[in-house]
Amino acid sequence: MPHEVRVRIVYTSLCHSDITFWKMKDFPAVFPRILGHEAIGVVESVGEEVTEVAEGDTVIPTLISECGECVDCRSTKSNLCSKLPFKQISPFMPRHETSRFTDLNGEVIYHFLSVSSFSEYTVVDIAHLTKIDSSIPIFKAAGLLGCGVSTGVGAAWRTANVEPGSTVAIFGLGSIGLAVAEGARLCGATRIIGVDVNQDKFEIGKKFGVTDFINPANCENKSVTELMIEMTKGGADYCFECVGNSSLVQQAYACCRKGWGKAIVLGVDQPGSQLTLPSYDVLHKGKTLMGSFFGGLKPKSDIPVLLNRYINKELQLDEFVTHEMTFEDINKAFDLLIEGKCLRCVICMNTVG
Repeated sequence: MPHEVRVRIVYTSLCHSDITFWKMKDFPAVFPRILGHEAIGVVESVGEEVTEVAEGDTVIPTLISECGECVDCRSTKSNLCSKLPFKQISPFMPRHETSRFTDLNGEVIYHFLSVSSFSEYTVVDIAHLTKIDSSIPIFKAAGLLGCGVSTGVGAAWRTANVEPGSTVAIFGLGSIGLAVAEGARLCGATRIIGVDVNQDKFEIGKKFGVTDFINPANCENKSVTELMIEMTKGGADYCFECVGNSSLVQQAYACCRKGWGKAIVLGVDQPGSQLTLPSYDVLHKGKTLMGSFFGGLKPKSDIPVLLNRYINKELQLDEFVTHEMTFEDINKAFDLLIEGKCLRCVICMNTVG
């Protein structure tokens, strides 16, 4: 079909969104469906009107689109394409609303987040593909730039615009939270405070720049907010919510410094969840509450920047990969992520070369 590209997946990895939709039993869950959305691959063939990539090019698919034509894509203020807007629940190709997958009986198999990388081959709209410099060899961690690492690093770099010497608080030190820490470190933050109920996350977080740690279970007679304000002498300059919990968003907002504090939401909460904030604080405290989808990054221009920072040994990517396995063992990878025993597990599709 026009504007579409057939991609041979080389490496893919698991994200919590894959688990969420795998476990989901009611709408927007649809079955059968090919999950997966963090990957790197090679262009196998292209459809009509595709001029941006050619057979043999290395590409990273992304769940967010960049058409390059709409008002949002042309603006430096937004990464939310209005021509091909994000549709988390859509089981089809974004432009034609049909599927490119069928089983042996000709029955439809549905897409996931416009990528569907848990397959040797997939079809992706050109607006969801970022071409990678051919001089850069394919490496296993590169696919993480298609979602998790880009989201976290971008939230600190693009959305919050973390300033050198600032204090950052991160609520939830999973892969996204650790990527925020990495982004804050790259931006020059001098104090990065992790908040997590898993004490082991502090040691892990130190690798990505976390300097202090708060375990809500060990705060004794003080709340996290009280402790944070005490530690930072008034509140953190930037607070990132990376779990997907409305009460944590409220807590992150409360932990921001008055006057200039920013609370940035990255976590995906349950549908229908509502936020409640004191109206007095909104008016009188001068704080900012904002969302960050895909870290505010424009994939086609910002992913190559992050990739170059990795090549120049500035950005840590390999450190997020804690496990590797072949596609035949993908169920083990799901178990590791569910049990909290890995950050990212990279799946080799056995198609390198």
